Amino acid sequence: MPSIFDPLVFRTGLSARNQVVLAPLTNKQSHDDGSLSDDELRWLVARAAGGFGVVMTCAAHVAKDGQGWPGELGIFDDALLPGLERLASALRKHAAVSIVQIFHGGMRADASASGVRPWSASEIDGARAATEADLERVIEQFGRAAARARRAGFDGVEIHGAHGYLLTQFLSATQNRRTDGWGGSLEGRARLIRETMRRVRAETGPGFAVGVRLSPEDFGNARGLDLDESLQTARWLAEDGADFIHVSLWDAHRNTTKRPNDHALPLFREALPSDVKVLVAGKIWTRAEAEGQLDKGADAVALGRSAILNPDWPLRARTDGWEPKRPPASVEELHERALSPRFAEYMRQWKGFVAP
Repeated sequence: MPSIFDPLVFRTGLSARNQVVLAPLTNKQSHDDGSLSDDELRWLVARAAGGFGVVMTCAAHVAKDGQGWPGELGIFDDALLPGLERLASALRKHAAVSIVQIFHGGMRADASASGVRPWSASEIDGARAATEADLERVIEQFGRAAARARRAGFDGVEIHGAHGYLLTQFLSATQNRRTDGWGGSLEGRARLIRETMRRVRAETGPGFAVGVRLSPEDFGNARGLDLDESLQTARWLAEDGADFIHVSLWDAHRNTTKRPNDHALPLFREALPSDVKVLVAGKIWTRAEAEGQLDKGADAVALGRSAILNPDWPLRARTDGWEPKRPPASVEELHERALSPRFAEYMRQWKGFVAP
């Protein structure tokens, strides 16, 4: 039976001490200019010290016009390198594999933070339609951001192609209404994420882990997605050099909408080469639940809310019968778990997570 405490070895040769990943989590703790704050550092280092094999940062914007919200980590300029280097070094000291999630918000970018009108695949929800120059520039920006992550000392990057942000907007059959080479068929709609993957791979070279997070089907802000198209996109991304695919399910205990008798994980595992790792996230709390996802085909599990309340989950989960802390949690309990006041306040939007 697979164990969550077995090493996770990527095809690059990179090895994590276990198969437990800190999921990338929005937290609004960085400085408004995108630079790393002490609060952000403290939050991530606490999870590395708590035994997580892989620690992923929150989404880090690759361009100012892609910033999704105030207090978001940035990776768009060399001026941000000192903070990024500090973070990578601190995570390394605690033996965690460090991965930066890189993203662009597209039409979900915050105009008040970026100062410009958001853009997307098409003119939709107040966003303008992307020009060829926009697309060429953003591919280059993703590549430069990934190279910057490597220079800072991180072990890899995850390209955010899920949750309704820019790359998902292009994949969407409803939000992407283009009739040129960047839209129409799946080949056209997947062109941006594929060219981004290729550029990131070329800019970072061998030995550096590159993965992509995908939403397999519609959920929340991810709309116009089809399960079979997502599987094909994952196949293409593996061909383009992806070392892992992160399947964001929101609820990993449920089967797919399109195929109610099928769970997503066996489908993605079958679609991908055996050396491309499959990560999964979605309401995983206990060791039994985590190892149940391994049984379905995952190579690692990404913990979000359970990692917030249990910063040393990988250490404690080794004890038979241990039950993780669950919501609600008081503000004081969140502060004790290395959440800043700003992060704790943000968590109030998750119904029932923060005690009244």
